[in-house]
Amino acid sequence: MSYTEAKARYQALGVDTDAAIAKLKTVPVSIHCWQGDDVRGFDTDPSKPLTGGIQTTGNYPGRARTPEELMADMDLMLSLCPGRKKLNLHANYAIFDEENGGWVDRDQIGPKHFKRWVAFCKKHNMGADFNPTFFSHPKCDPLTLSSPDEETRRFWIEHGKASIRISTYLAEELGEPCVMNIWTGDGYKDIPADRLGPRQRYRDAIDQILSEPYDFNLVKPCIESKVFGIGVEAYTVGSSEFALSYAAMNRDKCIPLMDNGHYHPTEVVSDKIPALLAFFPEIALHITRPIRWDSDHVVLLDDETREICKEIVRCGGLEGSVKIALDYFDASINRIAAWTVGVRNLQKALLMALVTPNESLKQLQDEGDFTALLVKQEELKTLPFGEIWAEYCRVCGVPQDGEWLDTVRDYERTVLSHRA
Repeated sequence: MSYTEAKARYQALGVDTDAAIAKLKTVPVSIHCWQGDDVRGFDTDPSKPLTGGIQTTGNYPGRARTPEELMADMDLMLSLCPGRKKLNLHANYAIFDEENGGWVDRDQIGPKHFKRWVAFCKKHNMGADFNPTFFSHPKCDPLTLSSPDEETRRFWIEHGKASIRISTYLAEELGEPCVMNIWTGDGYKDIPADRLGPRQRYRDAIDQILSEPYDFNLVKPCIESKVFGIGVEAYTVGSSEFALSYAAMNRDKCIPLMDNGHYHPTEVVSDKIPALLAFFPEIALHITRPIRWDSDHVVLLDDETREICKEIVRCGGLEGSVKIALDYFDASINRIAAWTVGVRNLQKALLMALVTPNESLKQLQDEGDFTALLVKQEELKTLPFGEIWAEYCRVCGVPQDGEWLDTVRDYERTVLSHRA
């Protein structure tokens, strides 16, 4: 079937596939830099293990070891993925060289350590998002912003303030708002004697971070929750209730962020999106794939990814109220392929949502015709979406399905295989 024929099938349902493709080309998706090097970054000893609830599994050859290698790998990945992109950076990807004075600790980093990332983003016409890095550092004791030790807590508060300043720089330089996400792995492995104290310290620490001056139109601080992490199985300071309550009480200076791996296995973020948008003008998402827990598997075109994207589209989230980012890291397969598969799958899910006759389905629901609603929803699953996706790839100038893996394999043979 040709695109023209597929387009006609959708047109019969009242769907303009050309308009859907044009719309998706304008939607920014924030792509995480940390898939390319297993969340190592450039500010600590790469031979030491990750800490603070972060764990990457696998030892596939070819991990990026330097900023130059990571940027080269991202160059290839970006060339294989359609749509508008942003770059999502963690603070531990600061680049230190003689020109900017060499290495400094995380409480002293500044815009100058991200100038090369700005140049990278300008090269690709991308904006950037940012994350303070509250893990894999000697001053994780193992607590950070909730630590009872004043010196430890002060160090991480200053890191958070530095991240606000860097986020402002990224937004001003690149001409797009910067989403700055605050997440820590703070918690306890076993049952704590005090659950309130750490949360009071955490709340106060975030208050101090957000006291750093910034323009809320340019910098969008987020508070991200989690159920548990490695080594903090019994108690997580930044629970869902904590993070959502903080965002609700501080709507003038931060927004909530939901990672769909950070909830109990039977919870789904797709249902939470419209619930939050009933109260918040803006929310942020980290889209990943948990398998029983927050395992950060490569995003698939699975039911929950599709439902998340349906709700983004149905709730008007593509107009800017929903900030979309990816967050996963798989070191057991080719990292560039992992990046590319996840980015393309998210784009597919968004396009599927855009070519769904959402208004007519809503009307059936409002009329109480649940028989027709069920039938129509099931029949949509066999429409010729593949041709719509292929046209989107053609319009964006990237390879179609079945055409890009050989490019990655060639890069693996000529570049990645030569890395120690």
